[in-house]
Amino acid sequence: MTIIDTHAHIFPPKVERVATDAIGTFYDHGMAHSGSIEQLLDSGARAGVTRFVVFSTATTPQQVTRINDFILDACATHPEFVGAGTMHPEFADFKAELDRIHDAGIRGIKLHPDFQKFFIDCDALLSVFEYLQEKHMFLITHSGDIRHHFSDPVRVARVAKLFPKMNVVAAHFGGWSEWDVGRRELAHLPNVYVDTSSTFGFGGNEQVIEGFRAFDNSHIFFGDDFPMWEHADEIANLRGLGLDDTTLENVLGGNFERFLELYEGETP
Repeated sequence: MTIIDTHAHIFPPKVERVATDAIGTFYDHGMAHSGSIEQLLDSGARAGVTRFVVFSTATTPQQVTRINDFILDACATHPEFVGAGTMHPEFADFKAELDRIHDAGIRGIKLHPDFQKFFIDCDALLSVFEYLQEKHMFLITHSGDIRHHFSDPVRVARVAKLFPKMNVVAAHFGGWSEWDVGRRELAHLPNVYVDTSSTFGFGGNEQVIEGFRAFDNSHIFFGDDFPMWEHADEIANLRGLGLDDTTLENVLGGNFERFLELYEGETP
């Protein structure tokens, strides 16, 4: 069985501890790992994970190029990595940067509006999304935080509706701490996918089960949210739901393999 972790944060060695601590503080939760590539590979290997979607977040426009370089280097070193770039609405020449990472093989970007402190549907980002759609690149975004409104599922849904040819992966079953809103706003949109990351830990089995009932099961990916959780524990949680074998295999890897085929056949 192919197992793909579609939600993994990684950080350069110089900042991995600081960045991991910042995530733990933001969510008031302990972290299982430090955010290093080595720990990601070790945790994944012990659980049978063979591929990882990796990314990091630019909290300032000045960090965008440096973080994208880090992700590109990580993917060049580790062929099991699928990289997602970063972007910031205040980054000056987003088209040139998206062209650069696309030419290097990256087919999507990851945003975390609550960390980055902007609304996912702000005017500046709409221009970015328009170009992503033109370039046939996907968007992964944190979705939902009851403490903030930056990534409200209503806003994520607006983006998906405005750009119907851009696939949107709404993390955490579409609504971290706002799962009911995520299901209501996103489950009917054909270009929206979700991942399982941090839903067991913060929402419990009930929210995961409701997510499977609401979303097209072919649009659900397994995600660990490394460095927060152990891969083996998250996979055990998923297996414990009693899903049929076909659904389990698809969620653990098959669905994302087919998703990636939409992008991998293109010449950079």
